[in-house]
Amino acid sequence: MPKHAIVFLMYHELEIPGRRLCQPEPGYARYVLPEAGFRAQMDQLKGNGWRGLNVGQSLAFPEGRNVTITFDDGCETDFVAAAPILRQAGFSATFFVTCGRLGKPGYLSPAQLKELAGQGFEIGCHSMTHPYLTDLDESGLRHEISDAKSQLEQIVGQPVDHFSCPGGRCDRRVVTVARAAGYRTVATSRIQANSRNTDVFALGRVAMLRDVPLSAFAAICEGGSLSRMRAQSTLRETARRILGNSFYDRVRSTLLHRASPLP
Repeated sequence: MPKHAIVFLMYHELEIPGRRLCQPEPGYARYVLPEAGFRAQMDQLKGNGWRGLNVGQSLAFPEGRNVTITFDDGCETDFVAAAPILRQAGFSATFFVTCGRLGKPGYLSPAQLKELAGQGFEIGCHSMTHPYLTDLDESGLRHEISDAKSQLEQIVGQPVDHFSCPGGRCDRRVVTVARAAGYRTVATSRIQANSRNTDVFALGRVAMLRDVPLSAFAAICEGGSLSRMRAQSTLRETARRILGNSFYDRVRSTLLHRASPLP
């Protein structure tokens, strides 16, 4: 991993005992970490001298052992579970919020989102309705990227500078609209560490999956296992390009239902 490079971690909903997940599908649930598992990861980082940064802080690529913590979707567990754990560790994070889901069951309310920002966490945008952006026309892209930014800024009362692409789907048109809207960065799902040489409109992130052992988590943060993970991801991306987003998702959903029952 290049010197001063930082791995950007991508989290989603946290599982709290007795609480239903926002979505029940296996394809979604595999990205949901138990609250206790997330706490163990943050404790491990803190105990080993790591700092947890938000996206804006990471762009300075400071010295030391740093990892960037991001959450996608805007689930209510961002506020009730993740934020307290992060505060206890003295870490920051960027919460990428799907604007159109605010106030829906399982998701942040506008008041909770405003409180997250008030606690010092960075708020980013994860689109208006969470579509695959590469499937949209120009009007749709502006609605999902520009209009969502404006709505979030009205709620939190501060600039929303960072955007993450739903499903990691990104192309030149997405970047063009994001630039025009005034975003400083665009985050994808490409598995890579980011450095000063990385295009800030193509930041990589590593999705954190359920039941990742702490030893494997440590290797991810160090960047040591990214090459293997990237090779596996490339195979999936190739299949997605060949099959198209919709058909790929149907095949993936069928295989996951067969392979792994819901937790």
